[in-house]
Amino acid sequence: MIKHRYLPLTEQDRSEMLEAIGVPSLEALFQDIPEEIRFKGALPVSPRLDEYALTRHMSALAARNADTDRYASFLGAGIYDHHIPSVIQHVVSRSEFYTAYTPYQPEISQGELQAIFEFQSYICELTGLKVANASMYDGATALAEAGSLAAAATRRKRLVVARTVHPEAREVLATYARGLNLEIAEVGWDAGVTDRKALETAITEDTAAVLVQNPNFFGSLEDIRAIGELIHARGGLLIVSCNPLSLGLLEAPGKLGADIVVGDAQPLGIASSFGGPTCGFFAVADSYMRRMPGRIVGQTTDRNGKRGFVLTLQAREQHIRREKATSNICSNQALLALAASVYMSLMGKQGMAEVAELNLQKAHYAKTRLASIPGVGLPFPAPVFNEFVIRLPEGADPQQLQQKLLEAGFIGGFDLGRSYPELAGHVLIAVTEKRSKAEIDQFVSVMEESICAK
Repeated sequence: MIKHRYLPLTEQDRSEMLEAIGVPSLEALFQDIPEEIRFKGALPVSPRLDEYALTRHMSALAARNADTDRYASFLGAGIYDHHIPSVIQHVVSRSEFYTAYTPYQPEISQGELQAIFEFQSYICELTGLKVANASMYDGATALAEAGSLAAAATRRKRLVVARTVHPEAREVLATYARGLNLEIAEVGWDAGVTDRKALETAITEDTAAVLVQNPNFFGSLEDIRAIGELIHARGGLLIVSCNPLSLGLLEAPGKLGADIVVGDAQPLGIASSFGGPTCGFFAVADSYMRRMPGRIVGQTTDRNGKRGFVLTLQAREQHIRREKATSNICSNQALLALAASVYMSLMGKQGMAEVAELNLQKAHYAKTRLASIPGVGLPFPAPVFNEFVIRLPEGADPQQLQQKLLEAGFIGGFDLGRSYPELAGHVLIAVTEKRSKAEIDQFVSVMEESICAK
């Protein structure tokens, strides 16, 4: 049997398909497209290549990327370079999982359903809330869906979001809000965390929820309990977006008063993949279970008393009348949820705590070393987890600094001036458990040489 890496198409195949659909030629397929707007000429691509030549060509293109196999990464800002145990790839590469679609038929989908159930159970343990779902696209859409849920549950139209929430997540939230006719009010920061006084002023009787991130986009730790007290006093909900790995050390948001906890599972054994795909998670207090987007897998028993799993709740437009649907979240992210589940099962409580502790210690070591560079400042005094902000000396160009770091084998931090004009000249640095002391020291050395050479 001949195996192909691609689907070959012969002239006979093409002729048979055209005959089957009753079209005389390939050109006739495009007859409805006006002649004047059709592309004429040859596309600016190379001549066709054989399989070997094409593989080498694509490999050469891929080698232009600064990937985390060849570069030590200090870039975070939502996607992190964590260690991924080899067993994760082994499990998610099994055909039973990577070819599986939505498990609508429980009698033939028990493995997939159990994997989703375990993911939900782990998320409940981490977040301190009663119910979690599956199939959220990523952390940003999970946050936006949480805002939508809060507005529907409270029958209020105003959402207050901290500017310390990831800028891209706030953009997704704003897109959702336009379609739902919701008002978005943003609150600034003070010393790297949400400005408490400004937040208190922004919360009105029509506020459905306050949305914060912890650790926030600057890496600083927010006072979740105090923020929750402010919004709960006005009858609204507290939505917290969090880094799940940080919960190996930090108190669960649900135990601090959060009504909804969301986030991105990427730090839990999911490859950065140049930005995605990832997998969101979504957990709520049980009173909001029936308003959750996505799916909930439940545990049951069959007529013989054997343990089994089923899709318990699917409040989506695919399954119920559209006007009653909570969401149009459709794609099944179960494969990445499985990766996160394998990671959490491998680590266990102790392992999660140890990895989180390594992130904390290494970030603080790097922070102290970087602060010793002449002219470099630490603008935010708040405690951090594995990410922090540094202020470059006046006149230093973050883009030029990034180029110098790349030449030395490092992927530098995120230029905050791209998303916060008032923070031009500030850089967000991430340090994970993968970074060795030698890498951190060398990174600091290159930074110092580049900065002091100015």
